[in-house]
Amino acid sequence: MSRRVRRKVARKGKDKVVLPSYPEIEDEGLSLDQKVVVDWTRLPDDTVIQLFSSLNYRDRASLSSTCRTWRSLGISPCLWQSLDLRAHKCDATTAASLATRCMNLQKLRFRGAESADAIINLQARGLREISGDYCRKITDATLSVIVARHEALESLQLGPDFCERISSDAIKAIAICCPKLRKLKLSGIRDVDGEAINALAKHCQNLTDIGFIDCLHVDEIALANVVSLQFLSVAGTTNMKWSLVSQHWSKLPNLTGLDVSRTDVVPTTVLRLLSSSRSLKVLCALNCTALEEDANFATNNNKGKLVLTLSTDIFKGLASLFADITKKERNVFSDWRNLKKKDKNLDEIMTWLEWIISHSLLRMAESNPQGLGSFWLSQGAGLLLSLMQSSQEDVQERAATGLATFVVIDDENASIDSGRAETVMRDGGIRLLLNLARSWREGLQSEAAKAIANLSVNTNVAKAVAEEGGINILANLARSMNRLVAEEAAGGLWNLSVGEEHKGAIAEAGGVKALVDLIFKWSSGGDGVLERAAGALANLAADDKCSMEVAVVGGVHALVMLARCCKFEGVQEQAARALANLAAHGDSNSNNAAVGQEAGALEALVQLTRSPHEGVRQEAAGALWNLSFDDRNREAIAAAGGVEALCSSVKKKERLEQRKNRGEERGGPTVKSKGRKEKGRRRRKEEEGTTGTTSVCLSMSTNEVDFGMPFNVDERSRSRVALANSCSNASPGLQERAAGALWGLSVSEANSIAIGREGGVAPLIALANSECEDVHETAAGALWNLAFTPGNALRIVEEGGVPALVHLCFKSASKMARFMAALALAYMFDGRMDEFALVGTSSESISKSVNLDGARRMALRHIETFILTFSDPHTFAAAAASSAPAALAQVTESARIQEAGHLRCSGAEVGRFVAMLRNPSSILKACAAFALLQFTIPGGRHAVHHVGLLQNAGAPRVLRAAAAAATAPLEAKIFARIVLRNLEHHQIELQSKE
Repeated sequence: MSRRVRRKVARKGKDKVVLPSYPEIEDEGLSLDQKVVVDWTRLPDDTVIQLFSSLNYRDRASLSSTCRTWRSLGISPCLWQSLDLRAHKCDATTAASLATRCMNLQKLRFRGAESADAIINLQARGLREISGDYCRKITDATLSVIVARHEALESLQLGPDFCERISSDAIKAIAICCPKLRKLKLSGIRDVDGEAINALAKHCQNLTDIGFIDCLHVDEIALANVVSLQFLSVAGTTNMKWSLVSQHWSKLPNLTGLDVSRTDVVPTTVLRLLSSSRSLKVLCALNCTALEEDANFATNNNKGKLVLTLSTDIFKGLASLFADITKKERNVFSDWRNLKKKDKNLDEIMTWLEWIISHSLLRMAESNPQGLGSFWLSQGAGLLLSLMQSSQEDVQERAATGLATFVVIDDENASIDSGRAETVMRDGGIRLLLNLARSWREGLQSEAAKAIANLSVNTNVAKAVAEEGGINILANLARSMNRLVAEEAAGGLWNLSVGEEHKGAIAEAGGVKALVDLIFKWSSGGDGVLERAAGALANLAADDKCSMEVAVVGGVHALVMLARCCKFEGVQEQAARALANLAAHGDSNSNNAAVGQEAGALEALVQLTRSPHEGVRQEAAGALWNLSFDDRNREAIAAAGGVEALCSSVKKKERLEQRKNRGEERGGPTVKSKGRKEKGRRRRKEEEGTTGTTSVCLSMSTNEVDFGMPFNVDERSRSRVALANSCSNASPGLQERAAGALWGLSVSEANSIAIGREGGVAPLIALANSECEDVHETAAGALWNLAFTPGNALRIVEEGGVPALVHLCFKSASKMARFMAALALAYMFDGRMDEFALVGTSSESISKSVNLDGARRMALRHIETFILTFSDPHTFAAAAASSAPAALAQVTESARIQEAGHLRCSGAEVGRFVAMLRNPSSILKACAAFALLQFTIPGGRHAVHHVGLLQNAGAPRVLRAAAAAATAPLEAKIFARIVLRNLEHHQIELQSKE
């Protein structure tokens, strides 16, 4: 096959300028001003192979399929000397398919027991280096087979996680089968006995580097028999007999470097080793408590040998190994790498030090011991940044992972140490990480993206990442075919999307589409990538423009798919949060309706209110709250069992309040947000700094997401009571959202009656007694809506709701809660409930004996008290004495409840307030006038809507009568005059527009 492309021609003014050409891809005799084509199959083989060597395996395979020539070059032995299988599921079949290309394979990296079992199928007899991680399940048998098939092995490394199923028997097999072994590093072996170590000493005459790291026991005496040993690490190993160590290891004739970091080594052992070992040059003892706490331990008296501890200047110590190679000690690593005249011995020492320091720093970052704050700021961050520039890929990865880890204080609450994060930023770490993220090596991409994600929890770092082009880099990585890379990139976008200033940039970089595509691409993959993608989309959906972009690229369908089918609670929570934010933009876009119309969306959210995980229940209730403001959604939610499910969600709160009264309540986190009654619309704000369980991610998840069959519609009836069984210690956030959703649903009279019938009144009253201001608002709003129906009004009285509403009206810190509690009480005692009370609440319940007269007196007294809090005698006296607009404006300003402008009432509700203006009760007249004042203030979100309803109801005539009534209280008269003025203002404004 021959593929041809036209040569690029640039224009400069009116002249054509042919871009530079190269003889090796041109035919001789062709002049530059001719239109020619270039045959890419005629590129030199060396050029094509160099191009292949800079690509990952997927891209290499894709490019080699272009033509026969490149296909043959794509399997060149020089391209298959190294293979990294960590990001791939490698079973026996996959390995066998690669066997023809691995005949000359020399270096292999793998992950997990399944890949380990498949290694022998590669038939790479010439393998020299094997490195594996996630090796907990690898057994002696598997390891023995691997080493038996690869006798040319020179390096074997398994870790850093513990090799719990590997014993000394496997180490003996390694010794017998791999006589050329030079480097052996194993982590987490329970017992490395003398017999195994002696086998290494006997059969592996070239073994110079041993690491038995984080082991439970190692035979100290036997290690002294490995006379070829130059570098030894027992970092993190316990149960060491240090007296034997100092006695026997000092006799090792070639021991140059010893690592005892993170052990309980004592000063006397260190000093004896330094004084008695002739060959020892470097001893690394990072995070050794006994050394750090011994004030008499002086590392400067070390017989000219380098000792590295947390209390020493590590950069200065390393620089002392060289003769004036650096003017700045912190540049010692880079200066060593750039040396023109190399010293083989020093190169070996520095290469070993890079490995063991990066390993210890990562372990220290993971365990996060107390008291290392100053070390991380003064040296630790700088060391990790220097190690990120190592020529050893595994060192680079560990350093990047260390940066991602050491900044984290509490991964559950997504909190990081700002000082550490900003130290990394000041030392140029952001640019270094972004450069690593651009690497073609996917392991480096993944770890760099993880570090960027965690550091970006800090707003200053996030800004630096954006300024350095990090958003584009992360958006590109999110498109990676490597799940681990895409997962960490999505985490970075999640954290960056917390900042309002970054949302637009993420959308412009194509990040929204990349995140949606991730959900479809990895719908049967790991939970981590799905949770991060959904979390980032949830943050982006809080922005109006980005929310529309999410919908345009298929985000609604993707998120609903997760809500319906994914069984992992983290994914469910973020998907529900994203749907809540998509539905939170009201009339500014059509996403609310779009979510409701997506097949299975509302049923899925109702189903999620059954979840045993409170975060899922909370976000699902929040989504239903926002969706309930669309008329069609409201009815569909009710049809899907939403009323019953939400009622059951708040029933347990009633029992919680009873336990609270007995001193048994368990506390929960408070979520601060504002509920508004449109009715009750509220946009979910993304949680700041969140990747918490969300955005901060310390390790890659290997769990599989279980996608079951979508739930059957017939299960709806069971969802009605599910949440009640798991919500006994509900947090204020869940209470607020569940009550808010009931608030929204109760706009419909049919739903309002159903809520009362399903037992929703009593738990809402319990929520009204909550200590959380936001719960007050949603509970009061729901009770206000319910009280519109006489049957529900009587239920509220019977269930003890009057004292609860009176308490809100009098005590709540929220003006909105007090206002709506007063309106609910006004509905209950404007006379409509009295007739209903004569025949009982309903045929389904038994009317309780209540003293309606006493309840009415209590309610009216506190309604009056509430209204008087907005009544200043001097201001009202001035308004009564003058008809000047300024006097009325002053009353309006002092009486205005800012958030009440978000409330939207129906024609029936407005009509009821107009009817109250005729009520014999002067208190109810004043309350009605006060409410209508709030709803008609010019500039209010729904003021024009309310003015139209008042005009249709003939309100001006009633308002004039109320304003002129001799027996009406002053407040009612003044408020009525203000409402009349508001109506006139809107009328004039309408006429001017016409």
